[in-house]
Amino acid sequence: MAVQVLRVEATHIDKIAPLFDAYRGFYGQPSNLPQSREFIAERIDRDESVIFFASDLSGDALGFVQLYPTFSSIDAHRTWLLSDLFTKPESRGQGVGRLLMNAARAFALSTGAKGMVLETATDNFGAQRLYESLGYVRDTGYYTYCLDLKQG
Repeated sequence: MAVQVLRVEATHIDKIAPLFDAYRGFYGQPSNLPQSREFIAERIDRDESVIFFASDLSGDALGFVQLYPTFSSIDAHRTWLLSDLFTKPESRGQGVGRLLMNAARAFALSTGAKGMVLETATDNFGAQRLYESLGYVRDTGYYTYCLDLKQG
């Protein structure tokens, strides 16, 4: 399968929104395409994230990866948070996720970043295998804490 990876621009929002909505569904959120579209559009419009998407030669979007800029105070360098990676179920196992991860890595390198960080669900074994095959190492030295500010 011939696949191209492109950086998302405003003209791509309608292609990406259904994928983002499906991604949210994968993590148990109810489908809300208007909310998904608005969220992605705001990130791109405000230059708050970088998104790459993979498409086949017919232009169908197969998956996406979203990065947020952050910094490491300890290392005093830029770091990228790889927040989201999603491929359509029918595109899995065909190298689409790997292509997107490699595009994210190349982009991070082009910005002079020291590294990339990501989190995934403890039961998302397919993603864990992909990340580890690309050289990501599971952190055993830090705990992740969350504070829900919108309870109820």
